Amino acid sequence: MNLYNVVDQIEKLDPDMSGRLDGRRAALKQFTSFAGKVALAAVPLSLGGMLKKAYGQSVTTVLDVLNYALTLEYLEAEFYTQAVASAGLIPAGAPTGAITTIRDHENAHVAFLRTAIQGAGGTPVNKPNFDFTAGGAFANVFSNYDTFLAVAQAFEDTGVRAYKGQAAKLISNNDVLTAALNIHSVEARHASHIRQMRRARGAAVKPWITGKDLGGLPAATAAIYAGEENATQAGVEITNINGMSISMDDATEAFDEPLTEQQVLAIVRPFIR
Repeated sequence: MNLYNVVDQIEKLDPDMSGRLDGRRAALKQFTSFAGKVALAAVPLSLGGMLKKAYGQSVTTVLDVLNYALTLEYLEAEFYTQAVASAGLIPAGAPTGAITTIRDHENAHVAFLRTAIQGAGGTPVNKPNFDFTAGGAFANVFSNYDTFLAVAQAFEDTGVRAYKGQAAKLISNNDVLTAALNIHSVEARHASHIRQMRRARGAAVKPWITGKDLGGLPAATAAIYAGEENATQAGVEITNINGMSISMDDATEAFDEPLTEQQVLAIVRPFIR
């Protein structure tokens, strides 16, 4: 969600957003410039020092992470599969192809993770049974398009932070780490696109996370955005980087924060039977 090409695409899709990108882009650019002068390894976008702490992780650890990721991908793949199959959910004129494409991506992620786990000598976890109404909290998730998009945003924003939270544990396997980061980038594009779709329908939401703002979601989703108000990266206070005055919103928008496995499981548990 924090890549320059995503920002560029947003500018093309929504010219009115262009002015709002300046501060966020400046925060990224100034941090990257500053970090380059201090130490390239300090740049969070390259994971840098965070990954160095995880050398020597066991195969068991890697398999645990992959099965954890597989559970999340099962959830997203099933969610979009059911959505595409729900007659009347996507209204005429809405970008049906986007939801179908996201469904295909998520199913591809499931297939990859299952293959990776088996290739490492592990056993993929079974797909859980899901309740996408979360016990009735989102009873019309597959009949009301706006409810569906809101839940989709919740899942995608969680997925982005979940992958970032586990990346360090995959350092012992370069191929798996690279693939996981590629999935992370796809999830980020999904999150941005879903947010854009909600914005086009009148939701007061940006294409990225601002602080711990819920992006128009119910108060019950607060755990998804906990910690996103952080404005310090690699010990550097972004709001005053290189003597510049960067707003708190711009500083927090420039970086996504990781979620722990325990935090993510608590978020998705209401959707698992």
